[in-house]
Amino acid sequence: MKVDVDHERLELLVHEVRSPVAAIVAIAEALEDDDLGADSARELTRLALAACQSVDRIVGDGALGSLRLGMVDIATIVRDTVRAADLEGGRVRAVVAEAIPPLLADEVRLRQALDNLVQNALVHSGSDRDVIVSATLRGDDVLLAVSDAGSGIPEAERARIFEPGTRLGERDAGSGLGLSVVSDVAHAHGGTVDVASTPGSGATFTIALPLGDRPA
Repeated sequence: MKVDVDHERLELLVHEVRSPVAAIVAIAEALEDDDLGADSARELTRLALAACQSVDRIVGDGALGSLRLGMVDIATIVRDTVRAADLEGGRVRAVVAEAIPPLLADEVRLRQALDNLVQNALVHSGSDRDVIVSATLRGDDVLLAVSDAGSGIPEAERARIFEPGTRLGERDAGSGLGLSVVSDVAHAHGGTVDVASTPGSGATFTIALPLGDRPA
């Protein structure tokens, strides 16, 4: 049994470090631009540091339910995720509502979940369509949503979309772990994740995080 557990952990680690490592490579390439201004260089350096912290946390603490809570600026997380995806060649836009208060959460885990949703959306949107990452308020919840313009998810498949190992369609050549990671992170924060989709019109994944009660 230990061998199986270790194999599953290794598979998860490999899956989860790909996104921050790809971001670090893209940032390094951008920093080689001789015309890059000082402000842009500082911003890229900050993004690289955040990606390195994600790698360190993912490798050092693979338990997705293990949270390190602090006050998190949701707008910064959204914009950083979009910027990293843009550097890697994705077509991604951020839409952030005004006056979203700081949230008591695990910043690295939220970045991890949002990265997974964006990478999933980019796979299914194609290179000529934008992925939209939004942050809004709904009552006592902060909503983080990622919308793509892909082929959508058949209703019959939505019940198992967050199960580990689930792959939908021929274009999904990944490990099938990304959406299960999103679910684990959302629930660890006392939140939820769901999907709305119309076949032929894309899908929207939404993480709802409570502003009030926190996990113990």
